[in-house]
Formats: sequence, C-alpha cells, structure tokens
Amino acid sequence: MAIFDQIIRVFTLSALSFVTAILLTPLLSGLLYKYKAGKQIRADGDTPVFTKLHSKKAGTPTMGGILVWFTTIALAFLFWFLDRVLNLEIFHPLNFFTRQQTLLPLGALLASSMLGFIDDYLGIRGIGGKGGGLRIRFKLVLYTMVAVVGAWWFYYKLGFDTLHIPGFGDFVIGAWYLPLFIFIVVATSFSVNETDGLDGLAGGVLTIAFFSFGLIAFLQGRFELAALSGVIGGSLLAFLWFNIYPARFFMGDTGAMGLGTVLAVIAFLTNSVAVLPLIGLVLVIESLSVMIQLTSRKLFKKKVFISTPLHHHFEALGWPETKVTMRFWVISAVGAVVGLAVNLIGR
Repeated sequence: MAIFDQIIRVFTLSALSFVTAILLTPLLSGLLYKYKAGKQIRADGDTPVFTKLHSKKAGTPTMGGILVWFTTIALAFLFWFLDRVLNLEIFHPLNFFTRQQTLLPLGALLASSMLGFIDDYLGIRGIGGKGGGLRIRFKLVLYTMVAVVGAWWFYYKLGFDTLHIPGFGDFVIGAWYLPLFIFIVVATSFSVNETDGLDGLAGGVLTIAFFSFGLIAFLQGRFELAALSGVIGGSLLAFLWFNIYPARFFMGDTGAMGLGTVLAVIAFLTNSVAVLPLIGLVLVIESLSVMIQLTSRKLFKKKVFISTPLHHHFEALGWPETKVTMRFWVISAVGAVVGLAVNLIGR
C-alpha cells in the first residue's frame, strides 16, 4: 500500500473512531446516569482546597473513559472479524489488528482499563479504601503486574533491549530494559490519573500525545500502530467534546489508567520513550508537583503549593478552570512539537 494510501487509511480510521464514539455517547451517558455512576467528592477534611473547589461537581458521572477504550477495541475487533473471518476484501484496509504491532497495546489497554473500571465502581459504591475504591498500594501492585507482563513480552518475546536516545544513538541496556519498562508504564499511568482533575484537561493532553506518537509510528513505517494511535486519538476527541467544561461525564480511572498505560507501551514500541517526557510534558509537571509537595510536607512540614496536582494550585489562586485547562493544553502542544522535532532530528 502506497504512503498516500496509508495516510488516507489512518485519517479514515481516526474519523470513523470519532463518529463511532459520538454515536455511542448517548447510550453510555444514559447508562451512567441511570445507574447513578456519580463521582464522590471527598469531604473528610484531608483535602480542604480540593473539596471547596470541586464540591459542585459531586454526582457528575465518572467512567466516561469507557467511551475511548471500548470504541478502540470494538473497531479493532470489528474490522479484524470482517476482514479475516468473513474475508470481505473491502474491509482489509481498515483492519489494523496485527500480532506484531497492535496486539500488545490493545491487550494492555483492555487489562489496565478493566482494573480502572473496578476501581471506579468501588469508588462509586463507597467500597474499599478511604472514600471508596482500591487502596493506592493495592493499585500500585496491580498496575505493576500489568507492566511486568508487558516488560516480559517486550524483552523475551519481541527481543527489545535497546534504548534510543535522540542525538546520541542506540544503547543496548540488556536486562535493565525490564525495570525501565515497568517504571515508565506505571509512572505514565499514574501521571495521567493525576492530570485527570479538571474538565477536559487529561482528554486534551492525551489527544495531543496519541496523535504525536501516531506520527512517529507512521514515519517509522509502523502503519498499524499509527492507525491504532489515530483511532485512540479520534475517540478521545469525541470524549473531549462532552468532557470540556462543564463536563457531561468524567474520564475516571478506567480511562486515565488504561490510556496512560497504552501511551507508554506505544512509546516503547516506537523506541521513542526518551521523548515521552516532552510529548507528555504536562504529565511530568503534574507528577513533579505532587512529589515536591509530599517531600516538602514530609521534611519541612510546609506546602510549596496551595494544592496539588499543579492544576489545583492555579485554581486556588483564582484562575478559572477553563483558563487552567487551555493553558495546559498549550504547554502540552508546545512540548509535543519539541518532542517530535527532537525525535526526528535525533534519527
């Protein structure tokens, strides 16, 4: 298939994903409201700033991230079934499911999204840790297990043991690839979860990131992986349509954790993990703000920020939620452009 045909293919799949997700939204939204899947806002005194700023959002349905991962997996299965099982030649260009390029990221997306779904469900029902949901240590163990499976697959099944540093070349790191993979996957998933705190914030940041890695994959000739990134990006745009302020529903852990995991997996598949901190610049900033706050409170008994993650700090300063969100989108876009430039020049 010629390059131009591949471009048309990726854009077509992205558009189909957007339209499919838009059409599915009334069904999902109705189910979330019907079963009272509303977000619970903590009011236990541990997070006074957050509670004051977001108490009005209590009851807004969460688990909207289902829209993204369900659309992605459904389209992958549908076009694979029509192409490979029913042998309908017309659907062959739309089939982006391959063992080599998209099996692992789709599996990681499904596994981590289902864990997030369970966490969201427990939170809605008030079951589990403080305020409901899985305890943070238990979540860390579960997502580390997902990352361990992915690391094993990359290292032992796919033979990945090389890290590309733009401008410096490829470095064979051997078995060190395993802990690096586990750390990056877990860190990215939890960073996305921390960023998912304002209407449209995580959705916009992730959309930019997935389209960026889709471009990297395309330029490497990994067209199925580029198509998968486009499908995720298209469904994220549909999600964002309903998630911008005032949000009709929130992403929830089922979206944030799943999408964070698969974003890191795609970065490793393209051997572009070195530019992930640039393309996901906002994710890094949000996580750093949390770590700085926790360290300062532990060592010096003082807060550096009014509230963390960082977006809550700016809210507490009086910035409108939409201003914080859109300025973080701008930062994300700038980081993505720099990341893409470094990646391309470095190769």
